[in-house]
Amino acid sequence: MKAIAVAFILPVLFSCSGKKDKVQVGEMTTMEVNEVFDAGTVVKGETIRAVFTVKNTGDAPLVISEVRPSCSCTVADKPEDPIAPGASAEIVAKVETENVSSKSVIKSVTLVTNTEESTKVLSIKAKIK
Repeated sequence: MKAIAVAFILPVLFSCSGKKDKVQVGEMTTMEVNEVFDAGTVVKGETIRAVFTVKNTGDAPLVISEVRPSCSCTVADKPEDPIAPGASAEIVAKVETENVSSKSVIKSVTLVTNTEESTKVLSIKAKIK
């Protein structure tokens, strides 16, 4: 009976080893990202596809908990899994220019992360012809 109990308990004990690939509540990290995507000149009606590469420069996993576009014409995808220290991931934002009435567009996407400044604003700009 003791052998059976040990057989079930040992895997549980070893599965709780202090691996650093799990996110701990309150863990902070740092990141690098180019904050401006310049699409250049686009034709009205074209969809701008802005790719932002986010690099985790800290020691803890980087969690992007939320990505908030500035308006309904902008949609953004975020990595679902934490970004490991030293690794990179992409945030892709798409801006629809069909209803733009000016000769230029500046839209933004706000990231909510586990960094010291918990929000980071990324900008997408373009000239419309």
